[in-house]
Amino acid sequence: MNRISRRNVLKSLAGGGAFMALSGMLPVWARSASNGNLGLSATTHSTFNLEIDKFPVRINGKASEAVGINGTLPGPLLRFREGDEITMNVMNKLKEDTSIHWHGLLVPFQMDGVPGVAFPGIKPGETFTYKYAVPQSGTYWYHSHSGMQEQLGHYGPLIIDPKAADPVAYDREYVLVLGDWTFGSPHHLFARLKKNAEAFNFQKRTASDLLSDISEMGLGKTLKERAMWGKMRMSSTDWADVTGATYTYVINGHATEDNWNAVFKPGERVRLRIINAAAMSIFNFRIPGLPMTVVAADGLNVQPIETDEFQIGVAETYDVIVEPTQETVFPIVAESIDRSGQVVATLAPRPGMRAEAPEIRKPVPLTMKDMGMDHGSMAGMDHSKMDHGSMAGMEQGPAKQDPMVGMDHSKMDHGSMAGMEQGPAKQDPMAGMDSNKQESSMSGMDAAGMGSGSSIGSATSSTNIQRGPGVANIAMAPMSRLDEPGQGLANVPHRTLRYSQLRSLEVNPDLRAPERELELHLTSNMERYMWSFDGKRYSEVDKPIIFHEGERLRLTMINDTMMPHPIHLHGMFFDVVNGGGNYKPRKHTIVVKPGEKLSVDISAEHVGDWAFHCHLMYHMEAGMFQVVSVLPKASGFKSMPHQQMNHGKVSQGGSSKMSNHERMPARTLTSTTENREGKSDVK
Repeated sequence: MNRISRRNVLKSLAGGGAFMALSGMLPVWARSASNGNLGLSATTHSTFNLEIDKFPVRINGKASEAVGINGTLPGPLLRFREGDEITMNVMNKLKEDTSIHWHGLLVPFQMDGVPGVAFPGIKPGETFTYKYAVPQSGTYWYHSHSGMQEQLGHYGPLIIDPKAADPVAYDREYVLVLGDWTFGSPHHLFARLKKNAEAFNFQKRTASDLLSDISEMGLGKTLKERAMWGKMRMSSTDWADVTGATYTYVINGHATEDNWNAVFKPGERVRLRIINAAAMSIFNFRIPGLPMTVVAADGLNVQPIETDEFQIGVAETYDVIVEPTQETVFPIVAESIDRSGQVVATLAPRPGMRAEAPEIRKPVPLTMKDMGMDHGSMAGMDHSKMDHGSMAGMEQGPAKQDPMVGMDHSKMDHGSMAGMEQGPAKQDPMAGMDSNKQESSMSGMDAAGMGSGSSIGSATSSTNIQRGPGVANIAMAPMSRLDEPGQGLANVPHRTLRYSQLRSLEVNPDLRAPERELELHLTSNMERYMWSFDGKRYSEVDKPIIFHEGERLRLTMINDTMMPHPIHLHGMFFDVVNGGGNYKPRKHTIVVKPGEKLSVDISAEHVGDWAFHCHLMYHMEAGMFQVVSVLPKASGFKSMPHQQMNHGKVSQGGSSKMSNHERMPARTLTSTTENREGKSDVK
């Protein structure tokens, strides 16, 4: 018995040692300053060998298993230069299909990495070679579009350095990849949500909340409001589907207890490239005591604007510059939108220091506005019929009036420019306004009617939205909420970023007015956990959304649900219609707030089939997914027929057939032996 016990102990110790060695294999970019990471290397590559497999990890001191790339969580940093021809050899060592989608990159659609839409997926034991050159630079990321693997750690950062000089000056840089980790199976989480959409939400309103509301609003108004919530079978605390009761929030694979730390020297300009790679968690990001200057959004440069906090939706990216002037320790805080949890890292003058984590703030209940039933001065108005004649020309400021040309944007003081219109300045109704303290003139306006300077005509919708099994609510008074910072941030005592403040650093590449408008509703029955566009889940859609090559169109989205949705369009950027004239911010992902109506202008330049979906992973799995087919002027391209679409399994890498134009060249799918030339060159 002693011999057996001793053998078991030795075996356990050996296994534990090996496990710890494996779990310590963080990529260099994700390590703490205390483990040698004093800032990113500027080294770029053109060829990357990537292996996708399962491996053990330890998060917050607890053992688990990840699906990821090259044995690390998160995956390796891929860094290359704008315009370079890039080769990605991706080998699947799993026992299931996999894929990689290059989020925000303008690649040929065959290289986009969505199984069932762009290619069949990567089978076990096979290697797929992605090849592309991109006409862009900035901060992006990559992730799986198969089998909910993204939730299991299959994601990583991607940086494209500009071909010319970077307009943003900085002395040191770090990548901060935000995530939400579950120690359980994502398939189990999804099954629980399908059975009970509130299974993970333990933040319920209490009797003390009722008394507080009565004291603030009066008995009659309070009871009326509670009755409305009850009638609609909705909750004013339904901020997030999966919460901190289940998730462990991480920065670069580190939970708060792990203390990921970065360093600075007083007076340095430190660039933080912040990526929300979570599966379901929208974060409010801040560095208490240290202002941040936002210099890029979704990879593209914006006119610098100083702020103290911003909300970052799933799949969004923001680049900020911070300039600590004293040897002070700062907490880096990513707090979940529902305030059920947070992850805190450290920015300090010396490696290994730890910042004090602030208390998690009290959650802010949802309101009638989130239900699309605002009772303010704009409630009940038909905003789509408003006369926006006075706004005509706002979006058409001539490029020659660009006041930013030739200036060093990275060193400018933009404090006075928040919300400034960069067409003809005299036409900007927001100029000089402090949007954190005043109600913007845009608030409540119909974004679809703002600033094209010409009539687009009535919007078209693919269906007549009606209540039904998949549509529990229709917003009665949807309105623009671009000048709001996001859930829970309306009354914080410091500056917060709003979409209305963002302005592109350069003149928009397409200044045409939209030729047509497409209206799309974000719909759901949260009680049944059904999510959809225009009341139809992807499995019920019989045809794709059609764009035509070369057209300029306006997409207007109306959120009929009670939750914010980060909406992502593959293969294209869209220009956010926010009063920005010829400097509208260009994004690939945008958070549509509850009860909101917003518009984006799109130039359909890239022929192919493109995924269009909510980036909350379980919402996408439940049906909030469609395909956009950009049809060419010539007839050489055929969109994937409906019967060949892999309905309900697009993100899971199912084995759908290719349509007859063979969108994936056969030569890119090679055998294991043909592409296995040594180990990966990325760490």
